[in-house]
Amino acid sequence: MQSGDSPILDLAGVGIGPFNLSTAALAEPIPTLSARFFERRSEFYWHPGLLFPNATIQVSFLRDLVTLVDPTNPYSFLAFLAEHRRLYRFLNSNFDRVARQEYNQYLRWVCGKLRSLSFASNVEGLTFEHGEKAFQLQIKGDRRYRARNVVLGTGRRPKVPECARPHLCESVFHASEWFHRFVDCTGKRVAVIGGGQTGAEMVDYLIRNSVRLPSRVTWITRRNNFYPLDESPFTNEIFTPAYSDYFFGLSTETQAYLLEEQKLASDGISTALLERLYRRLYELEFLEDLGSAFALYPGHSLDSMVATGPSTWELQASNALTGERNGLAADIVILCTGYDNAIPPFLEPLLGSASVEEQNLPVREDYSIEWDGPAESRIFVQNAARHCRGVADPNLSLMARRSAKILNSVMGRPYYDVEDTQPTLSLPTLVPQEERIPEEVLS
Repeated sequence: MQSGDSPILDLAGVGIGPFNLSTAALAEPIPTLSARFFERRSEFYWHPGLLFPNATIQVSFLRDLVTLVDPTNPYSFLAFLAEHRRLYRFLNSNFDRVARQEYNQYLRWVCGKLRSLSFASNVEGLTFEHGEKAFQLQIKGDRRYRARNVVLGTGRRPKVPECARPHLCESVFHASEWFHRFVDCTGKRVAVIGGGQTGAEMVDYLIRNSVRLPSRVTWITRRNNFYPLDESPFTNEIFTPAYSDYFFGLSTETQAYLLEEQKLASDGISTALLERLYRRLYELEFLEDLGSAFALYPGHSLDSMVATGPSTWELQASNALTGERNGLAADIVILCTGYDNAIPPFLEPLLGSASVEEQNLPVREDYSIEWDGPAESRIFVQNAARHCRGVADPNLSLMARRSAKILNSVMGRPYYDVEDTQPTLSLPTLVPQEERIPEEVLS
């Protein structure tokens, strides 16, 4: 489709993950809004490399694509259950959390319903036409679309420790590739790097089956323990619209301080998984006499790694508290080390003089970014505002509200009600001078 063959869209989305899918689902009922979303993959899968059988999402199923903004929307998780005749069975099962595999089914079901999604459509270029005040998206295969506004949902890139980058191969890889590789770890020495939820899920998967057990699983994390996710009621106030708005108004220094303080509210391990892991380690050591099958190294950082053979590695890990260094042998190294922000290459020419620090884009209150073009032509971002919106930004908890704010901005009016109820915690709009964090603490 050539640019002159079609009307200008109100909104074009680049990337179809859960966040842009939420925006598409909330955009669908708006009769006066034209939107289309593009994805390079041929079909939708949510973290397919990490769909462990026992893995669950860490939030309530009510925090789905649409419910917390529009409970009547036809693309809710409850609507998915009802259409598949499993609503009563789901309720009777009394699940603490939704299985990640079932949530992936839900997201794929929504994809099958929406008319505004274009898969196998890789956006190769993004430019701005000042005459028409419209963005032009160049799609692979010589297709072009124009849009007044763009929302980027291109995701983040796997984070790989510096010392591991030169060695990435079939036996050293990021956890996001696990189910793409079909690695047989039976009888091998496996090192798992990272003490968050993904690291715990990986270790649980590796040691669950005694028949296919590695000879040794070494679990290394910089954290001084395998800490649980903090999901207590008062902590969960962090995942409310009111707190997100409050956090946005804080100073950069205070935001950085709180991000570190609140890390375990979004980056801990679910209690149920920790209990399951601990029991399994007990069984291995005392019931199956396989205590040598695992080794735990909390408080250790991966400092270096060298190849000692075609597929064998020597890792050096040090304890920051004691200075102790440990040499650890491994046949397979799995990096459960999270993700980094990544600015799509096609966006960089449009940023111009905008200030970008450590891949953190300058994000406005409505999730649009500052750039050199006209203010009424907006580039919105999904999952790129953690630095100024708090630990809830990469989480599923507030995705419906963020989508609604983006759509309200595109519409130029409050189509969706995004106002929050009065929070339980007292959140002043400005932090008084006497309550601010002392500079010596921040430094």
